[in-house]
Formats: sequence, structure tokens, C-alpha cells
Amino acid sequence: MTVSDMSDRDTGPAPGVTGSASEEDRSGSGESGSSSEEPRHAPGETGPIPGETHRERVNRELGELLQGLRVAATGVQVLFAFLLTLPFSAGFGRVDEFGRWLFYIAMLSAAVASICLITPATQHRILFRSALKEKMLRRANALSVAGGIALALSMACSTGLVVESFLGVWPAALLAGCVAGMSGWLWFLQPILDRRRSAEEPVADG
Repeated sequence: MTVSDMSDRDTGPAPGVTGSASEEDRSGSGESGSSSEEPRHAPGETGPIPGETHRERVNRELGELLQGLRVAATGVQVLFAFLLTLPFSAGFGRVDEFGRWLFYIAMLSAAVASICLITPATQHRILFRSALKEKMLRRANALSVAGGIALALSMACSTGLVVESFLGVWPAALLAGCVAGMSGWLWFLQPILDRRRSAEEPVADG
């Protein structure tokens, strides 16, 4: 046996010691890498997240709700501002009694929608860092639904008011009904049906 053969044998990994340790290191690093690369939750997921505490879930859902209310409140404020300036326009005197009733309902509904959609953000500032976030979340959810109903009514009456000034009562009633029906279906009925269907579907294993 030559010296080179002895050096090659000495430098090689010892059977059952170095090779197994390196394999365990690789497997351990692979597991830690995969766990660190896994996302905390799937994008757009609204249900409970594995490993998420109840407090973290309440904070996440409240933040998502407030973010959506900011978008809705902006549209309501634009509509409310338009309705407030409408009586001071030159052609408002030609609006008949039916049109004035539409205006009153639209303005009142826009005011109610503005109050309902702005309330959660205001209460969030007042109840900041308190132990009432779950109560605030449930209240904000109910107010957002009430604000959506008021907003749909205001949009329908505003559409009817504009159409009635040019085409008459029946076209105004038809188009206002279409706006109300579309808002009611897309905002309320469709998600309610989807929620009931998902609750009735069996949960797949795995």
C-alpha cells in the first residue's frame, strides 16, 4: 500500500459518522428553509389561518374592513356633496313634486350612508389600543351593511331624479329600479347565496 492510498483513505468520510451527519444537516436545513419560505397565509384568505391567534385574526379582519370602508366612504361623500349643491342650481326650480321626493330620499340616504361608513374609522381612533377590538369589528361590519343599503337607495333615487327631469316618471322609475336591483343583487344577495352554498358543501379531506 502506497502513501497516496493511505492519504486518500484518511481524507474520505468515515462511514456512518460524517455522511449521516451531513445528510441530517442537509435535511434539517431543508426543513427550516421550507418553513421559513412558507407564506403566513394565502392572499385573499378571510377565514381562520393555521397558527394565527384570535387576537391576530381580529386585528387582520378589522384592518381589511377599514380599508374597504375607505373606498366606499369616498364615493358616498362625492354623491352627498352633489346632492347638497343641487338645490342651488338654476334648473332645480323646474323639478316637480315627484322629483323633489326623490331628492329628499336620496339626500337623506346619502347622509345615513356617510354616517354609517365613517363611524368605524372614527370609533377606531377613539378606541385605539383598547380591549374592545372584537366588539368594534362586529359593529363596523353591521354598519357597513347598513351603509351599503342606504347608499344603494341614494344611488337609485339620484338616478331616478336625473332621468325624471328629462324622460318622465315611468322611465325614471324603471331605471331607478334597475339600479336598486343590481346593487341589491351584487352587494347583498349574491354573497349571501355564496356563503350558504359554501356552508352546505362538504369539506374535502387533506
